[in-house]
Amino acid sequence: MHFPSSLVALIAATPLLVSAAPTRFSKRTVSATDMLVFKFADVLEQLESTFYSQALAKFQSSDFTSAGFSSTQIPIEQFTTIQQDEATHSTVLQAAIKSFGAQPITSCKFNFDSVLSDVATMAATARVVEAVGVGAYLGGATLLDDPVLLDSAASILTVEARHQTILNVLSSSGTAIPSAFDIALTPSEVLALAGPFFDGPCDVGLPSNPALSLTNTGSVGPGTQLSFSSPAITSSNDTSKLFCQMMLGGQPFSIPLPFSSCVVPAGINGPVAIFITSDGQPLINNVRDRATTQLVAGPAMAFIDTQPQMLGQLARLGSNNAGVSTTTATISPAEASAIVASSSPAASASPDAAVVASPVASSTPATAGGPNTFTGASPDGSITVNGWTGI
Repeated sequence: MHFPSSLVALIAATPLLVSAAPTRFSKRTVSATDMLVFKFADVLEQLESTFYSQALAKFQSSDFTSAGFSSTQIPIEQFTTIQQDEATHSTVLQAAIKSFGAQPITSCKFNFDSVLSDVATMAATARVVEAVGVGAYLGGATLLDDPVLLDSAASILTVEARHQTILNVLSSSGTAIPSAFDIALTPSEVLALAGPFFDGPCDVGLPSNPALSLTNTGSVGPGTQLSFSSPAITSSNDTSKLFCQMMLGGQPFSIPLPFSSCVVPAGINGPVAIFITSDGQPLINNVRDRATTQLVAGPAMAFIDTQPQMLGQLARLGSNNAGVSTTTATISPAEASAIVASSSPAASASPDAAVVASPVASSTPATAGGPNTFTGASPDGSITVNGWTGI
């Protein structure tokens, strides 16, 4: 964790979450609502921390390579850092809850087997997990009565948003910062998204919306008709009277579409919260005024990636490099010359290797067995050789 044990102990011993300033009060008094929000936030942090712990325990370096990462160190390093952040958030939230004279909820168990089938599915789920985290803290801000606790929660929100950016980059197809605004979620909406990962009962003192899942296979983009699954949508429902509502960050209202024609419109990029309602009245994009009486299920969270950025390609292999090794090896001048002259077994043993030697010399063709000064593609175009002069 990033916080040393001495700091965690200090936080636990003080009435405030992030302040160690002297106080005249032996115990900070918080409202029942504030206590509920903090307990709920802690359960969500436990869920996030467990997700990354299970993922890191299951997948090896070779799994990340198979998923297209050019360097396994990059995703493992980032997922590890995020897991440590989430665990620290939970530790500090629990210390604060105890300092308020209450006990955190520690009985909830989590199971992510369904989304840990491979690295690609795990990484896609991580984006959803962090989007839920951002939305939960953003929506929870309207519920907190104490401005000091609001500051504390906001300090976690900003870190969750950084996690989201990192995961967007690691996806390779995503936009690092897809929108100027995020989507706020109510606790009941958060539970609809996170609930499927609870392993058994988890009473957080708040109701959950009926869960909603996308059942599309393959990529989802503009023009894709979405299909759904929900325990609230059964054969007894008249789906001709249902609507799907797409909520985008920064938009005042959702986009309502008939359930049978829920087609992703053009111009969308990034996370979308999708609700199913019993009428076509657009939902208001704020957690205080958003209607719930016509809600049938949701939200589900989808990422519509229509503006991939070059930044993501730095961590993942581009599609035009599929199956091509990016291993870099330093070899002797004689070996480099032999490869260029197509007269060495090394040429057939490693046809895809990019041969790098330093410093770079002129582009004079090499002579087999002599010092290599050639820079450019090999005769068959399979490798690139940077000229190397003698030591």
